[in-house]
Amino acid sequence: MAVPFVGSIVAFVIALLIGGFAIYISARIVSDVDDYGHAILTAFLGAVGWALTSWIPLVGPLIALIVWVGVINWRYPGGWVKAAIIGFGAWLSALVILLLVNSVLDLGIGAFGIPGV
Repeated sequence: MAVPFVGSIVAFVIALLIGGFAIYISARIVSDVDDYGHAILTAFLGAVGWALTSWIPLVGPLIALIVWVGVINWRYPGGWVKAAIIGFGAWLSALVILLLVNSVLDLGIGAFGIPGV
């Protein structure tokens, strides 16, 4: 008998790995930090920050975006500007990765830890 939440756990892990990989790619280019585990934890913490703030009426998504970039700023060197560049690069990387993965494997998954993806 299959456990009903196994599919959800697998989807979560895959989405987290993709979100972490997108942050890894961007941080590697912008901040020269070469640590995939660091990127996965950053994606997880950013997603938690997003989840805790995005529900706020009217300004939630803006606050959530600032919190998400703030997590990147906290986890990587370079300040807020580099953190925003890493965030944009991660978002763009996640879009490309998901386009490729979902078109080839037809999975329909997102990227955990990357807003709007």
